[in-house]
Amino acid sequence: MKRIILFLIFSFSHFLIHVSAQVTAEARIGAVQIFVGEQTDLTVSVTCKAGSRVELPMGQRGQEVVPGIELVNMLPADTTMLDGGQSMQVTQRYIVTAWDSAFCYIPPIAVKVDGKEYQTNNLALKIYTIDVDTLHADQFFGPKTVMKAPFAWEDWRMVVICSMLFLLLFLCIGVLAISLHTGKPIIRIIRRKRKQPAHKVALSEIERIKTERTWAQEDSKEYYTQLTDTLRNYIQERYGFNAMEMTSGEIIERLTEENDEEALAELRELFQTADLVKFAKWTTLINENDANLMTALEYINQTKQEEDPNQPQEEVIVTPEARRQRATIWSMRVTIVVASIVAACMLGWIIYRMIDLLR
Repeated sequence: MKRIILFLIFSFSHFLIHVSAQVTAEARIGAVQIFVGEQTDLTVSVTCKAGSRVELPMGQRGQEVVPGIELVNMLPADTTMLDGGQSMQVTQRYIVTAWDSAFCYIPPIAVKVDGKEYQTNNLALKIYTIDVDTLHADQFFGPKTVMKAPFAWEDWRMVVICSMLFLLLFLCIGVLAISLHTGKPIIRIIRRKRKQPAHKVALSEIERIKTERTWAQEDSKEYYTQLTDTLRNYIQERYGFNAMEMTSGEIIERLTEENDEEALAELRELFQTADLVKFAKWTTLINENDANLMTALEYINQTKQEEDPNQPQEEVIVTPEARRQRATIWSMRVTIVVASIVAACMLGWIIYRMIDLLR
């Protein structure tokens, strides 16, 4: 009994393997009767072991499958796995039509599985003609023109929105590009003439006092006030201490750290004379005033700082606002580049979508 049971189990397993490895080819037609010009499906299905190489008949549009039946279109093949992945079914659909009334016989269709040929079942198709009332030809209307599809806002909504966004983006790019091209900065960099050296200012002021020395005899106090103020301003700019708020003695004492005694000897005498005139109502002579004027000129010429001939005449001041402006310009350039890429992609999508909708 054990041997018989084992034999039956082995035989049943062999049978199942044989059945699972069996190849079946089947042909089906969607309708066995059609009118002239009507279309129907011709389906070829092949069931075989999973992983097998299946070759189905190919055809071209307009080619006759059999005499009287024309191939309209061939759809992509569809593969379905069966028996838990052990076998598969490959299905190929052909759209066919006929243009004359007839009874067409479709012979078995040959398919190949792993190089071996198999045949499908045969089929038949009956094609009927359309009855035309020849006695009332005025009631027979010709073919209709192609009907235009109705406008659907849902299909064009994204195209319109993207087109508006593209125009807005293009306008922004144009405004930014024009702003950069015209060179009109948002905040201008300040350019001003460089401040004149202290000795030039002092010499110019002394020259003015010299041309007006006619009133020096009448008003010595005003003369010496202007002359010492000119010297104080020069010393303050030249040496960097507040000479305008210091007494004559404090100025001389402070200058001893910067100048030699010979340069300060006559300057000390000039300040003493000026103090006597302004505070003690001392009276001076014309030649004494001229001598003090020359003393001031000599001191300025001895202590002046020579200018650098390569130094620019204009001073450029880069303000924080100007630095922010430069950052803004770079941001504008980056924005133009990024916006141009986005606009190009958007325009490409709009054109592609419009062509697709207008087909």
